[in-house]
Amino acid sequence: MKEHWKLINETDSINLIKIKKILDERGWLGQKVIGNQGNSTLFLVIQHSDLETQLKYLPMMREAVKIGNASASSLALLEDRVALRQGKRQIYGSQIGRDQETGEYYVSPLIEPEKVNERRAEVGLGTIEDYIKNWNMTWDLEKHKQRTKEIESEKKE
Repeated sequence: MKEHWKLINETDSINLIKIKKILDERGWLGQKVIGNQGNSTLFLVIQHSDLETQLKYLPMMREAVKIGNASASSLALLEDRVALRQGKRQIYGSQIGRDQETGEYYVSPLIEPEKVNERRAEVGLGTIEDYIKNWNMTWDLEKHKQRTKEIESEKKE
């Protein structure tokens, strides 16, 4: 397993170098230039990079969405990941956490969780209820609010 993760990390590192070069030299290329898979690759490499890299390319991706060179749903995932890494609440509910003690999955803290489906619809994401079925979860607004309070109070301690 150690060897497997070493290979993944090496590949990710090489991919990041290549993607940064493309983005720095040519900007966020749309599907018309690099195809759907190429466009998806730009997003995935940045989505799984370090926070500093994500912050550098987030404005570029926002602009790419405005001109049709990137998908709003992909941007939503990046926005959520960056917000959580900065200690903020996510917007679209795309990021899932896991309780280390119980192993239970949960939707990481959200801004206005009662409006999450409205925001998800605006960027072309399905409902939170459908999304979290992938983790065998059901959406419970009150439970989410309670868990968020617990998570945020633990951060302050």
